[in-house]
Amino acid sequence: MLVSVPGAMSGVLRGVNDRRDQTGFAGRLRDMDDRTWTITGSFDPGAPDWHYLPVDVPDGVREIEVVYRYDKPDVAFGVKGNALDIGVFGPGERFRGWSGGARDRFTINATEATPGYVPGRIDRGEWRIVLAPYTISPQGMDFEVDVTVRFGPDGPGFQPSPAPPTAPAADRGRSWYRGDGHMHTIYSDGARTPEELVADAREAGLDFIVSTEHNTSSAHLQWGHHATEDLLILNGEEVTTRAGHWPAWNLPAGKWIDWRYRDPRELAKVVDEVHECGGLVVAAHPFGPCIGCTWEFGYESADLVEVWNGTWTLDDEATVIAWDSLLRAGRWIPAVGNSDSHGHHDRIGLPHNVVLADGLTGPQLMQGFAKGYNWIAESSAVRLEFTATAGGTTATIGERLLAEPGAPITIEVKASGAPDTHIRILDHHGPQWGGYVPAEGAEVRWTTQSRYSKWVRVEIRREQPTPTTRDTMVALTNPIFFR
Repeated sequence: MLVSVPGAMSGVLRGVNDRRDQTGFAGRLRDMDDRTWTITGSFDPGAPDWHYLPVDVPDGVREIEVVYRYDKPDVAFGVKGNALDIGVFGPGERFRGWSGGARDRFTINATEATPGYVPGRIDRGEWRIVLAPYTISPQGMDFEVDVTVRFGPDGPGFQPSPAPPTAPAADRGRSWYRGDGHMHTIYSDGARTPEELVADAREAGLDFIVSTEHNTSSAHLQWGHHATEDLLILNGEEVTTRAGHWPAWNLPAGKWIDWRYRDPRELAKVVDEVHECGGLVVAAHPFGPCIGCTWEFGYESADLVEVWNGTWTLDDEATVIAWDSLLRAGRWIPAVGNSDSHGHHDRIGLPHNVVLADGLTGPQLMQGFAKGYNWIAESSAVRLEFTATAGGTTATIGERLLAEPGAPITIEVKASGAPDTHIRILDHHGPQWGGYVPAEGAEVRWTTQSRYSKWVRVEIRREQPTPTTRDTMVALTNPIFFR
């Protein structure tokens, strides 16, 4: 077995060393139960994003295990320390798993794999362990990677169990459906098991969820064990690049989307791949304050933008302002909101989407989202109806209403389940009307014309400050447009 580091890594990896004992195991591995060796090296500050450690695997290996560690020197306040992500590709660049920095080891065999990794045979050929420095301290980063191979016959083959494509008990035909499209389990860096996530989503009153683990498709293959007839589970992936995160929605089970790029031209190629599958691309938390979370690609390739991510914070406020500015400039990207839940303390469905679709299937939901037939709520208790009427014709969220110049357009908003909040009606000039929502709910009527308003949208806010904002969003709609 040979371990090598390509010459392209020269100057990036310092002092790479393959440590094996001197028993001459090359050529004798078939007679051993297992074998472990260690690869060591260092990263300089400013190292590129992805580094590969090739491992030539012979016939007869039934399991591979990788354990890694790296130093974490003290750094001054405000200076980034060391953080190193890890994953692996099999022969032929076949994706076999990713755990980022969520765990320090993984195992793969024919029967099972560490969450985040894909079970299956350990094929002969070149495997590549991918190391991805997230941040590097000024002192650099020293790492060690232990690779263990175990020989013997394969166990029983893994049996995939993807989620069914329907949830008949929740399908109401053409209706408004509630769903959370950004969440994590133990299959990436989340704390919930899939079973716990399903239970919490049902308790939150959701009709559907999208499985969006960081950079891995492995969770797709087990949702069938936890599916219920009243909750649709769609496959996805939070594609976690170093220049922004984007959930890919409605992927075929097991479909993996690549994340190794910063160039928008490379992103465009991968977006085409998602669209060919009938999926959509969501620009997630565009002003997220973590390294790599801020959206740097521009919005040309995004189908949707996540304007509200989890508990309401200053970066959500910034995203809504930026999204509204695009609207005023004539550029509309439909808005969505999701919980991005990781820990048990993150509430599933805070927030979630309420999308108008012809039925509860992946293609029907994607069609509703793509058209912008969606509003966002902090919980399933919040109810909202929002319409615009002119000349006997009525339009709702995401639709376009034809109105004669000078003809009155009547805006109607009905809100309930949001006591002690305030409704705001906004157009391209800014807020135009505001009113209080008491415990019993409110019905609002306001009139405009197409010569005055290009579109209108609605926000409901609670005058409850957060640590970073002066109030809290309760509901937000996409616009109704006038022409």
